[in-house]
Amino acid sequence: QVQLVESGGGLVQPGGSLRLSCAASGSIFGINAMEWYRQAPGKQRELVARITNGGSTNYEDAVKGRFTISMDIAKNTVYLQMNSLKPEDTAVYFCRSEVRTSSSTPNLFQYWGKGTLVTVSL
Repeated sequence: QVQLVESGGGLVQPGGSLRLSCAASGSIFGINAMEWYRQAPGKQRELVARITNGGSTNYEDAVKGRFTISMDIAKNTVYLQMNSLKPEDTAVYFCRSEVRTSSSTPNLFQYWGKGTLVTVSL
């Protein structure tokens, strides 16, 4: 089993910054990619950013130029630096990982964290 624990959420004013962290632990042979999703009240969960173990990144259009995803492979941890935050960024942010759990199989398994709340408001 693999556990993901997010941290760093909170209340911030518009224009402010937050840095989210997500640490993976457990039966990890290797991490293929890690992602940040968010779910605003009454809306579907959406992909915000993705990073592969090779360092390739992808971002949702609404956050390009404001958010930066990074990963510390040695610590099995992914970060999301969020700058110039807007009220519409308010959501629960979830971490997801694609993990190889054993050297005996190349299969990847997906795991989710429980989320951390980000509120952007005056």
